[in-house]
Amino acid sequence: MRGRRREALDLFADVQSRGVGQLAANTDGAAAVLYNGLGDYPAALEAARSAVARKDLFRAGFTLPELVEAAVRCGQRTVAEQALESLVERTEPAGTPYGHGVAAGARALVSGEEDDYRESVERLADGSPAPDLARAHLRYGEWLRRAGRRRDAREHLRTAHERLTEIGMEAFARRAAGELRATGEVARRRSEYTYDRLTMQEMHIAHEVAAGATSKEVAAGLFLSPRTVDAHLRSIFRKLGITSRRQLKDMPELG
Repeated sequence: MRGRRREALDLFADVQSRGVGQLAANTDGAAAVLYNGLGDYPAALEAARSAVARKDLFRAGFTLPELVEAAVRCGQRTVAEQALESLVERTEPAGTPYGHGVAAGARALVSGEEDDYRESVERLADGSPAPDLARAHLRYGEWLRRAGRRRDAREHLRTAHERLTEIGMEAFARRAAGELRATGEVARRRSEYTYDRLTMQEMHIAHEVAAGATSKEVAAGLFLSPRTVDAHLRSIFRKLGITSRRQLKDMPELG
């Protein structure tokens, strides 16, 4: 999610080399998000296609929106329309605001209709995961800027930049900042957040421990030894200037 290509690709390669089934299959979907954030749409298209081709119902459902975006950006409209159709088939039966919001966001990229962009933001504002709502604001802001409506675009791009920055989606935040500059506004510089000081794996371990997981539980999820997790924790404590798991739990960025 953070959009750091080298770290992410090293992690994906490590997971793939371990051949750990579902976890390995998930790397294609994660790579699609990574490349869409970086604006490397051909790579995102390839990764998303690979993830969907695995026919895993859970992973494919989350990757179809990435496939729609990558295909649209690459000018492959037929691929985008087919992916959108599959996505709608999955989201319509559930009838949830989240499903409708995700589908509306994907449909907006294909249709180019403002109503679809607006619906995506409104639906996802109803308690949906922060990354999805932030990216909905980004898509709408991008569309508004290209429509010549700079003032309206700034509102959504500013919101997108702030929220993407807060949750550590750095590549998408940079996209939002670039769009803001194109409207004549410079994104405000942010103070240093916790995730700036940690590697991807350290951030994952920090989140798990802050949520109450033991070293043994974290180790099992990452296919590491508890001793290795403890070594990572010592590095995390040093970087954050803390000395205990309790202090880690109290950090708002990890809540």
